[in-house]
Amino acid sequence: MSRHIQITFDAHDPAALSSFWRDALGYVHPSPPGVDLPEGADPLAAWDDFLARIGVPEDQRNARSAVEDPDGHGPRLFFQQVPEDKVAKNRVHLDVRAAPGLEGEARMAALEAECDRLVALGATRVRRDEPAPPLSAGFIVMTDPEGNEFCLD
Repeated sequence: MSRHIQITFDAHDPAALSSFWRDALGYVHPSPPGVDLPEGADPLAAWDDFLARIGVPEDQRNARSAVEDPDGHGPRLFFQQVPEDKVAKNRVHLDVRAAPGLEGEARMAALEAECDRLVALGATRVRRDEPAPPLSAGFIVMTDPEGNEFCLD
């Protein structure tokens, strides 16, 4: 039997980092427990209201955040606030499949377009690795706004 997984990120600003990954992956912030959000409502504002109602001090309301695949297929991403800085390369990173089914220049052009979109959201481009068949179709290494490495693949 396979297992469902959640990927956890340590973060200085969980709300901001979860918003980046929400936009990068097409995920959504879930609603607070028992809250049905109307179309177009801001889930982060709803969480802030919910946390205030249950007595969570304002300085603790950005201690965690999460995003989920709206189709229910991908893993949930959880973001927890930590005081320490990231000091080394990730031992695990995400590969974002941004060019499924494409090869060669068409693949690299799709990766470049996605790279540009993510840079506009706050990511940083690190380098481009050209295709080297048969073992590599080419990819772009990036970091998210808090320096976590990931690849466009």
